[in-house]
Amino acid sequence: MSLMLKLLAITLLLTSLSYAKTTSEKLERYLTEKYEDNPNIKTIEVKVEEVKPLEGMKNWNAYIVGLKATLKSKPRELIKQKHIWFSNGTMITEKLTNLNNGDNYEDEVKPDIKASAYSKENLIYGNENAKYKVAIFSDPLCPFCKDFAPDALKFMKKYPEKFAVYYYHFPLLRIHPASAIITRAAVVAHRAGVKDVNINMYDIVVNPKELNVSVILSAFNKVVGSHVTEKDLKDPSVTAAINHDTDFATNLFVSGTPTIYFNGKIDKTRKKYKTAE
Repeated sequence: MSLMLKLLAITLLLTSLSYAKTTSEKLERYLTEKYEDNPNIKTIEVKVEEVKPLEGMKNWNAYIVGLKATLKSKPRELIKQKHIWFSNGTMITEKLTNLNNGDNYEDEVKPDIKASAYSKENLIYGNENAKYKVAIFSDPLCPFCKDFAPDALKFMKKYPEKFAVYYYHFPLLRIHPASAIITRAAVVAHRAGVKDVNINMYDIVVNPKELNVSVILSAFNKVVGSHVTEKDLKDPSVTAAINHDTDFATNLFVSGTPTIYFNGKIDKTRKKYKTAE
């Protein structure tokens, strides 16, 4: 559970809303008042950023809520988080499950990527003004990514006026700690102009649990054809690039890899790029 939800400490699953004109306004006011009741919170700002209808759930919507807060114990530290709430206009719940199939709607809802959110540094192939924007969140040691990413990237690379391909490093460090070094090395190599880094790095053969930097870096340089050094990996700008990608993924509620967005919306099929006209 996130820090903000702990501070909110809501004890009722469903609560009546009866304050403002629209459901978004009701939700913002209700959550604001609940957070303000907590003596640990100094300031709080609640804003509904997106509303998404729930398929098969009449009158129920998912509300993607952005929170900005400061704590009395750390007044200079701004906390920014996003959460999903569900409401039918009169009731609110943090969890919503379909009793017929067991689907957890929280797992189904993902924010859209706004056009202004794409970063030029993450553009690895194509023209930023291309008809289709494809965002890929991936871990180079993820078996599913190895099956998907190289072929997908090679395909879209052939059509630079058709696809703008944005790549975001999202290493799953709990199961692939070696990805931490590979992704940092990929940032360095890409900036140095090494071609097809984000395709070739999937061919690296290394134990996902490997922690020896020299071993991982040697495997990376051999496969990618680069000359990245351990010193290069320590550049603060490399850390900033990785943090940017992981923060971006977190804000979109990305939890697994590969996760694909097609023209700003999540593509659960991971195949829309193949049929794009």
